[in-house]
Amino acid sequence: MQLQQRQQEIIDEFQFFDSWMDKYQYLIDLGRELEPMDDAAKTEENLVRGCQSQVWMETTGTADAVSIQANSDAAIVSGLIALVVRLYSGASAQEIIDTEPEFVQAIGLAQHLSPTRANGLASMLARLKSDAAKILAKSAH
Repeated sequence: MQLQQRQQEIIDEFQFFDSWMDKYQYLIDLGRELEPMDDAAKTEENLVRGCQSQVWMETTGTADAVSIQANSDAAIVSGLIALVVRLYSGASAQEIIDTEPEFVQAIGLAQHLSPTRANGLASMLARLKSDAAKILAKSAH
């Protein structure tokens, strides 16, 4: 599935909810469904800098298919992670680098996240794009 299709699915799902309380609850529910991360992967190296809550992200794979595993100790942040993983996991490293997370603006997250959560989301996305660039660089050698 193309990344634009995935983004549109996320946007469509959030349009189903009338209130931001419902959208926050949906984010929390998505976070609860997030695949648990092995404690061995919750290392200092995998800790995402710039997040107020603890967020760990491990990016593996090849230039053709990047796998993302991430988790947080905060409920809403876990939901944000679930959206990022859903959008980008399995995509090529180049697609990750080239595709902006338009769903953030489209569903209103940009306006409704607290500044600390918005900064954390930006840090996660920057880290993911950086990891994808490293994977791409390794495959070129």
